[in-house]
Amino acid sequence: MASFFILFPFFLLVILVPKWEKYHASLNRIWVKIYFPLIFVPLYIRYEAKLDPSKNYIFAPNHFSYLDIPIMGVAPTHYKFVGKNSMESIPLFGYMYKKLHITVDRASLASKKRTMERARHALDKGQSLIIFPEGGILSKHPPQLSAPKNGAFKLALEKQISIVPVTIPFNWIFLPDGSTKATRRSLKVIFHKPIEIDPKESVNMEELKNKWVQVITNELKKELNSTK
Repeated sequence: MASFFILFPFFLLVILVPKWEKYHASLNRIWVKIYFPLIFVPLYIRYEAKLDPSKNYIFAPNHFSYLDIPIMGVAPTHYKFVGKNSMESIPLFGYMYKKLHITVDRASLASKKRTMERARHALDKGQSLIIFPEGGILSKHPPQLSAPKNGAFKLALEKQISIVPVTIPFNWIFLPDGSTKATRRSLKVIFHKPIEIDPKESVNMEELKNKWVQVITNELKKELNSTK
């Protein structure tokens, strides 16, 4: 985390000067590019399609490890995370996360409603969102996905925003949930082709969720089989 503390004054400037807020995603990408080489962990990023920098997206990764959050800092557009408010308790990082991203108390219906409104507002402003559809690290048997929740898919349908499935295949092996001991290996993140929302086609939420599950599940199987 030392690399984050080095960059924290710049994050603080972005927080204090509203017109610079758009640069926080660039700082995140710089942090990721510093952090993984510092811990001698190769990180491979693959894009299955060229993303349009003039568009916003909903990035939807699988979630099996706490390392998934920093690794998603490489997302290639201006974005906000939508995540649990428990992140706010982390010294300095939590302050940055609260100020620059969208947090939710999943035990509070009022908080969930506020979060959806803030997410809609961010999309209306042309920002992308990073949402973990599983709603947390919930799978008891990774790499098996937990059932996705509705939020990301509801927003995509409401706002006609494409969903980009993102597969993070090895973080749960490198740093399992609840563990502080890492298993040395290279890491990877795959940005898949966007699932387009065509207003001329009738697509319901369950169909959209199933498409996301299929893309991620197929990629997880392929990546994990390739390492055996």
